[in-house]
Amino acid sequence: MIRNNRHKYSVSAMCAVLQLPKSTYYYESQEADTSEEEELTSLIVDIFHKSRQNYGTRKIKHELHKKGYQVSRRRIGRIMREQGLVSKYTVAQFKPMKSTCNESEEGNTLNRQFAQDKARKVVVSDLTYVRVRSKWHYICAILDLYNREIIGYSSGPQKDAALVQKAFASVGGNLEDLELFHTDRGSEFKNQAIEELLETFNIDRSLSMKGCPYDNAVAEATYKVIKTEFVYGETFESQEQLDLALFDYVHWYNHIRIHGTLGYLSPIEFKKRHLNKIV
Repeated sequence: MIRNNRHKYSVSAMCAVLQLPKSTYYYESQEADTSEEEELTSLIVDIFHKSRQNYGTRKIKHELHKKGYQVSRRRIGRIMREQGLVSKYTVAQFKPMKSTCNESEEGNTLNRQFAQDKARKVVVSDLTYVRVRSKWHYICAILDLYNREIIGYSSGPQKDAALVQKAFASVGGNLEDLELFHTDRGSEFKNQAIEELLETFNIDRSLSMKGCPYDNAVAEATYKVIKTEFVYGETFESQEQLDLALFDYVHWYNHIRIHGTLGYLSPIEFKKRHLNKIV
């Protein structure tokens, strides 16, 4: 009672009314504070590890809020430091070499219209690297701009158009639902087989302006996430091990990982909520 009302009345006055020694109150209050701190610490540690050591104070604060806790980022940060919890986003990042440029005359149809109001309408893509034993392998992901969901992905030892085709092959549903495919001008996206695939399913093409990463900003940001959360610090023993780990990561990314741009919902949760509103 005293703890719940100490913002209104003085502790001394309440103890006098209740005929309770102040020393008793402070002793019990200290024990309660310790218990609360231990409970909060346990929750923060649990949330951090379930995020695969990725979440910082901002996302942990939102996860705590879902559980009914109102905790400042400053306090969360203090507890994380005490527990030695360091987000992967603090790790220095390696920048790979750029591939040759696709000199196609295709223009930037997307024109940075990254906010889309329909699922599976506009998709973007890019490639990134991952170490398998002593060699570099590559990951291709196809991202739905509507809810940032990874709808198709692939991995392999070659950074080429075949990897992009394999990612398209993993997309569930009808590819004819897709209306626009946007990428940067990496040479891996310039291939007759890819052009035929897009033509077959009536998917329009869009390319970033040469040397302008901002034209494919969502894909760039997503690949930074994948590099930080999945690639950095990892060495896989085989392509099969990489495939299994990537499958697990994509499922977590789509169904569990919260995204600030989606109101701190996962891509699947965002899509479900939007569909329920429409219904």
